[in-house]
Amino acid sequence: AQALVESGGGSVQAGGSLRLACVASGYYQAPIYMGWFRQAPGKEREGVAVISTSDGTATYVDTVKGRFTISQDNAENTVYLEMNSLRPEDTAMYYCAAEFRSSRPGFKNRMMSPGAWNYWGQGTQVTVAS
Repeated sequence: AQALVESGGGSVQAGGSLRLACVASGYYQAPIYMGWFRQAPGKEREGVAVISTSDGTATYVDTVKGRFTISQDNAENTVYLEMNSLRPEDTAMYYCAAEFRSSRPGFKNRMMSPGAWNYWGQGTQVTVAS
């Protein structure tokens, strides 16, 4: 079955670290882009980090720059999100997303927007205590 499966969430104290992983399995081709999004209670889902699997180019939302790092293991169709210096405001459900078509018009301009993505995982909870 086709699936994006996230793991690595949990509860940490402020200043702590977590590493999330997302495996894309069962798809007919490897993802072209993979991304991490998050949604806190009562808030809209927002883009956190996106990586181009062809060259490793990464894009981050300003609030996580310098603290979070997205990386990939193309052989395993896996993307990671290393989260350091976690803050209570990072508390959210974190979702993995994937894009498999390289020719979607305008996708690169919209890739930090959840609406641009069609394939999603079920999410993994991250809770940061103050």
